[in-house]
Amino acid sequence: MRVIIAGGTGFIGTALTHVLTASGHDVTILTRRPRPAAPKADGGRVDYAVWDGMTARGWGELVEDAAVVNLAGENIAAGRWNAQKKRDIVESRMAAGSAVVQAVAKAAVKPRVVVQASAVGYYGDRGEQVLEETSLPGKGFLAETAVKWEQSTRDVEDMGVRRVIVRTGVVLGAGGGALARMLPPFRLGLGGALGDGKAWFPWIHVRDEVRAIAFVLERPEAMGPFNLVAPGVVTNGQFAAALGKALGRPTVLRVPAFALRLAFGEMADAALLASLRVAPTRLLALGFSFDFPDIASALAELTAQAA
Repeated sequence: MRVIIAGGTGFIGTALTHVLTASGHDVTILTRRPRPAAPKADGGRVDYAVWDGMTARGWGELVEDAAVVNLAGENIAAGRWNAQKKRDIVESRMAAGSAVVQAVAKAAVKPRVVVQASAVGYYGDRGEQVLEETSLPGKGFLAETAVKWEQSTRDVEDMGVRRVIVRTGVVLGAGGGALARMLPPFRLGLGGALGDGKAWFPWIHVRDEVRAIAFVLERPEAMGPFNLVAPGVVTNGQFAAALGKALGRPTVLRVPAFALRLAFGEMADAALLASLRVAPTRLLALGFSFDFPDIASALAELTAQAA
């Protein structure tokens, strides 16, 4: 299978490319800075196609009889939110989705599937409520953005294309993402829970994240939203304690909510203090098996990698 990835040079996209090529799939990464094609010894091939982040110009014909994975969008954690930053977050996602729809509309042979990225922020801060794929969207900027993000490629369904939405939690990996920012203070013994530590923390190991995306790509019965989070859900405080234990460091310090709000503004309540008790109900029902279902095994493996 040929897989076109928008956002393929990022943390998740890079890991996904490795998994897909290892399974013999050919991958084309859409990027503003293309590189020479690279044959893979493990079977698949990686190509690069130039795109402007907004249209299907120059790459749209590649989607014919392929699979498309749309991961593109401005990083929500890259800087304090202001009006312009929030516009960039939303507009980058809408533009990428519009480009995918343009490509599919023009394709004589439609792609086999479109996998559309989303986030568990779709559900908003919901306290103790267990959130499954049938749960309604929440309130606030991240929830509203996730709804728009998901809708950005909805039109491909009217063209007869199978579409999967992957609502991802906090992706933990040794080479980047959230864990890379957490490790330095935790190694110094300065890490700890955020706020009161009671907020639910929806996480997933990067290996399971990309395995799950590959899984729904290859399963024709997979359609609609899937929560990409580990089944071993923990609170923020439990996560901090588990990370401290994996590193052999104390985690007695807490970061007060008011300090987070001073430092991060609106993002503190929306992304750092929100409680999302998300369950991977549909993924498990479809038969997906997690390599890292619990936080202890995930952090043991990741901290050993990062040592």
